[in-house]
This record gives sequence, C-alpha cells and structure tokens, in this order.
Amino acid sequence: MRDPDAIVIGSGPNGLVAAARLARAGYRVLVLEANPRRPGGAVGSEEATLPGFIHDFGAGFFPLAQVSPAFRELRLEKTGLRWLHGAIESCHPALDGSSASIVRLSNRAVTPGSYFGSERDTSDWERLAHEHAHYEQSLFRALLGPFPSLRPLLELGPLRLLRIAAWFVASGRSLSKRWFHSEAARRVLPGLALHGDLGPDDFASAAMGYVLGLSASTVGFPVPEGGAQQITNALVTLIERHGGQIRLNARVSEVIVRAGTAVGVRVANQEEITARQAVLADTSPQALLLQLLDKAGVPGWAQRGARRFRAGWGTFKVDWALSGAVPWRDESARRSATVHVGESLDDLARFTREVRSGKLPTQPYLVIGQQSLLDPSRAPRGAHTLYGYTHVPSQLPQGWDADAEHFADVVEERIAGLAPGFRSLIQARRILHPGQLEVTDENLVGGDLGGGSGAWNQQLMFRPFFPSFRYRMPFRRLYLCSSSTHPGGGAHGMCGWNAAGRVLRDHPPAE
Repeated sequence: MRDPDAIVIGSGPNGLVAAARLARAGYRVLVLEANPRRPGGAVGSEEATLPGFIHDFGAGFFPLAQVSPAFRELRLEKTGLRWLHGAIESCHPALDGSSASIVRLSNRAVTPGSYFGSERDTSDWERLAHEHAHYEQSLFRALLGPFPSLRPLLELGPLRLLRIAAWFVASGRSLSKRWFHSEAARRVLPGLALHGDLGPDDFASAAMGYVLGLSASTVGFPVPEGGAQQITNALVTLIERHGGQIRLNARVSEVIVRAGTAVGVRVANQEEITARQAVLADTSPQALLLQLLDKAGVPGWAQRGARRFRAGWGTFKVDWALSGAVPWRDESARRSATVHVGESLDDLARFTREVRSGKLPTQPYLVIGQQSLLDPSRAPRGAHTLYGYTHVPSQLPQGWDADAEHFADVVEERIAGLAPGFRSLIQARRILHPGQLEVTDENLVGGDLGGGSGAWNQQLMFRPFFPSFRYRMPFRRLYLCSSSTHPGGGAHGMCGWNAAGRVLRDHPPAE
C-alpha cells in the first residue's frame, strides 16, 4: 500500500483494534508487524508442545473482551468468532480442602447450594453480583473509555459513584475482609488482582479484583473456539474487508518526523512509507520515544516520562500437553475454565513480598487455564492442554536459563498438591520465562503481560505519564495506542479504540 492515511506500528490487539476502527471510518490503513510468522502479539495460538495441541501464547481468557465497547462495536462474531464457556468460570481451591468458585448468574443452576466459600458468603456474593449487573455497562464505559469519560460516570449517579470509588481505593485484603467471612471467599478477589502486579495489601488493589471477579459473574472467563489466534484473525478480517493491509516481517526502525510532525516510518530495509494523517504505535513508551524517534528532537519531559514508566512483574508460563484432564481433588476445579491457586490472604501477601524482593516464590500463586475442557479442538481426542503462569522477578542473578527447568518443576509440584497424579499425565511441556517472552514479543518488556505496572500511580492521567494520557505523543500526528496507555492491560482493545477515536477527532476522514 502506497501512502496510507495511517500507519500502525505493531499488530497486538490494540494496534489491530485501532486499525479496524480507522479502516471502518474510511482511512487507508497499513499495519506493520515485525513478527515474520503471525500478527497478534500476545494474542495468538500455536502448537507449542506436540502436534495437535493448540496453546495460547499470552492471553488465554477474555472477560474484558465481553464488556469492551470496542469488541461490542466491532462485532467480531460476524466474522465467525465463537465464544465458549465453562460450567464454572473460576475455582479457587487450597491445600486445606477449602474452595470458592465464581459461576455466571445465568449459569447458576449448574452449581446448586453454596459455592463461594460458605452459605453466608455465597448469599453475599450473589447480592453483589446482581447489583453489579445492573450498572455494569455504565461502569465499564467509564473505566475503559478515554479518561475522563463523564457521561457514563453521570449515569452511575453520585452516590453509587462514591461507593464504587471507596471500594476501588481500598486494598484487596481490607475489602475482602469487609465483604466476606470465610478464608476461601476472602482470597478470591485479591487473588484475581494478582493477574497484574497488585498484592492484597496494596493501595487500590481492590479495583482489579473487583473488575475481574464481578465481570466473571456476568460474562465469565470465555475462550475463543480454536484458540486466541482466532481473535486476531477476526480483527485482521475486519481490517482487510475495509481495505486495510497487514504486513508481516516489517520491522519499523524509525518514525520520521519533519517540522514537528510525524510523516511516516522507515522499516529495517530502509524503505520509507509516508502516512498522510497519522502514525500510531502499539509499543511501549520507551520503544517509541527513546528508540524509534531521534532523541535529540524529543522534549526532555517526554523522555523523562518514558524512562519513569515502570514495567510490571515478569511472567513465568508453562504449557502442557496432557494425556487426560487434571485430576483435581476439588470437584468444582474439574469443571472450571480457570483455576487460581493460592492458600490465603497471608499466602498471597508472602508471594507478593518474595517477587518484589527479587526472589523466586517458594509456593507460587498460579493462574491456570483449562481451555481444552471448554474447547475440545485444542487437543487430540481424550487428551488435554493446560496453561499456567505465575509472576516472578524479570531477572535473576544467574540468568533465567539456569533456573527455568527447576522452577517449572516447582510449579508442577504445586499443582500436584491439589491434583495428585497430575505429573503422570504430562506428555510434553513448553517453558516461557520472562526473557523468552520479551524475545518473542518486544512489547512484553521483562516478561510483563500488562504493558506496564498496574499500580495506582500508573493509572488514569498518569498512564503512560502526564500530560500525555490521551494518546497524543509530543509530535503532531503521532499517537501511542498500546496497553501502556489508559485503560491499561487486559485483552479489551480499548487502548487502540480510544487512540483511534482521538485520531478521528483530530483528523476526520474527509480532511
């Protein structure tokens, strides 16, 4: 494509969503992706262990895609994308035999009786879930839209808004202890917050736990049939339907700026491509401002902001090919899309301290995905895939290669404690430590899956840094659209959607 209206650097979910929105609006869009094999970044699938076993590379479950205005507007299901659900969305078992689960309100009949730690906690949870369902759409439009999104905030009303704000600024521990009585119930929301880098005692860590937990009660933790790559394929289909183009093996080496305006890019083979209206970067702020631009022309305040922007924790991920389903002791875990492994609030706090101190966790908190229970196409008949990750320091004194195999054994023993016989089912495994994740996808800086720390001081107007929180970068027609912008990590596409909206307001298609 010659002289496109917009160039998008990177084809992660936010880059593709931005491209899809611009293409639908009439822009001629070119997406440049360095990966020579596939688009999608962390949203992809591959036969990583044995033939016939399809594993998700990064994101494996997509609750926020179900509440995302971007995905609802793009209607990816019309391209053939199909979502699948488990009987139970999330199970949280412990070695002492206690357990709590999240079930969609619409699927409540499959789990009669108490399922959220105790009878009293189940009743309290369902009351919260029904209340959340009434205002969920307004809440997520407020949380995921450009900051500040005033109309959905007004829809919530001042009293409800103040109540939610009080919940969100609390620590996960304090809110869970206020709401629930059993240890099993209390560990659920703080455990979900550890999808990011927020421990149970952190200021405002309750927000992420609430968002993931309460959305699981309405839309669940669904998976796309055939693997996460199907989401990427659906977005590519939409872009191409509207005249856009995706180029693989096209590494951008420079964003070209003339007279204070981004006018195009240079790819690694020195080819120059002109962008008539905008350049959007689905990259980290450091990559854009400190590597792709001539630093001599980047304002000092922007360089300092990019350097201050912190990555989240590293991620250690294992994919397994199994000869059968995981033999969990807990019956609910055998029917659950996801299993979250943590013993108690204190156990989650200990895990947080160990990772932050640069140590390998001795009893790692685990996020486990059982995609093949929902989607038999992921594995040969009778066999299963398993997906699991934990958080770790991005770097170790001796380097990750020296410890990766041993730590994978620790992870397996952790699962085997809750599922005796698990290790006998393993046919193959693939390990991805933080360094390998970053080599595979440069946006996963230090193995961070979230595009930057989720701490309160990197949210809202501080993401990626003030005053560049509304996607414009310090040159005309240059925009950042990655998960390093508001509203942050999670495969919801809203960073790209919001950035594309900013472009369309700045440079309408008729211009």
